[in-house]
Amino acid sequence: MLPRSNSSGKLFPFIFNKLKVTPNEPFAPSFQAFFSTRIVGEKPILVRDFIHSALYDPNHGYFSQRSGAVGVLERSIKFNQLEGRKAYMKHLDKIYKQSGIAWFTPVELFKPWYAQGIAEAILRTANLSVPLKIYEIGGGSGTCAKGILDYIMLNAPPRIYNNMTYTSVEISPTLAEIQKQTVGEVHSHLSKFKVEHRDAMDRSGWGDVEQQPCWVIMLEVLDNLPHDLIYSESQVSPWMEVWVEKQLDREGLSELYKPLHDSLIKRCVEILELDKNDTKQSSIVSKAWSKLFPKPRRCWLPTGCMKLLEVLHAALPKMSLIASDFSFLPDVKVPGERAPLVSTKKDGHSSDYSNFLYAKDKSSLQGKKRRTITIDTSSFMEEFGLPSKTRTKDGYNPLLDDFKNTKFYLSVPTHNIN
Repeated sequence: MLPRSNSSGKLFPFIFNKLKVTPNEPFAPSFQAFFSTRIVGEKPILVRDFIHSALYDPNHGYFSQRSGAVGVLERSIKFNQLEGRKAYMKHLDKIYKQSGIAWFTPVELFKPWYAQGIAEAILRTANLSVPLKIYEIGGGSGTCAKGILDYIMLNAPPRIYNNMTYTSVEISPTLAEIQKQTVGEVHSHLSKFKVEHRDAMDRSGWGDVEQQPCWVIMLEVLDNLPHDLIYSESQVSPWMEVWVEKQLDREGLSELYKPLHDSLIKRCVEILELDKNDTKQSSIVSKAWSKLFPKPRRCWLPTGCMKLLEVLHAALPKMSLIASDFSFLPDVKVPGERAPLVSTKKDGHSSDYSNFLYAKDKSSLQGKKRRTITIDTSSFMEEFGLPSKTRTKDGYNPLLDDFKNTKFYLSVPTHNIN
């Protein structure tokens, strides 16, 4: 990641043009909407389905088609040989320009130390009287898997390594092959590691309920999951689902608004208590004010995240979860509450865009109780990692100092429920 993404989040593989937010106003890009209009067929689709297709469709999805969607460093960065922050940024800028890669994840930039910190956290807290079973969702290039397997092989009792399994659930066929190659650099890892090419959000892919304890790792996955969008014409108007449809008379897309009907969207609205906000603002004065000065509202919903967590809790009820992701995204240009940062990168420089309609061609409320903790990345790595390995000569440490908008989320089952 370049310094821009260190403070702003992952760079989504979209290109955007300015869109005025008006009900049913068509979006007409200045050049042909070849890829976006191919996503949308004759019938409108929900925003989450539009995003899912753009990212993961096996024929034209970003992660399915681009072998370089996730960067792989040829060699680890020797932080101790860099003078300080300026030297690190210069080195990183050079890497991006030479590789032409969209982004490098933290586990790649700080290999092997980032993955080893996760491995240490698992070894300290896992029940090692049973075989260690790890699932990783969206494993990228396999760097995390190899780093964890390396660390356990070298630091845990032999029986732990010999009896463990590590399963990567990867939706991209290209990345699935890269993961096999990365982990296969150490021959003994191959008997413990496998890749399942499937969508982790599809419950049927998990088979029968797993009754044994296991670990699930998700690094920068939740921010890449599809979101839904809801819209309201004014401060007190009811929320409506946003759909994407083709324009019949020209090459372009527009938003279509419908009453809330989708079950995922309705559950998410309920959990976030957005429906209660409508009730609070429905006084006579508020209604009169909103009629005179209507202010449209837009709100993005993490429906993809909710669906994945519901699937995991159903399939792996005794899982322990380690997730790392962004806790906030400053300077987002896409309109709406909880809006994503959407950007493209060229020659090592990123550009942010203002809407989601143009893509370039190139837990349940009644779930089981769990113990959870959210911790800053710096605190997690200081506790479980080796921060001295990512420190430059003058004391600057990019892993601890630059990733202020990222956190680790840890969740383990609660066994003493009455």
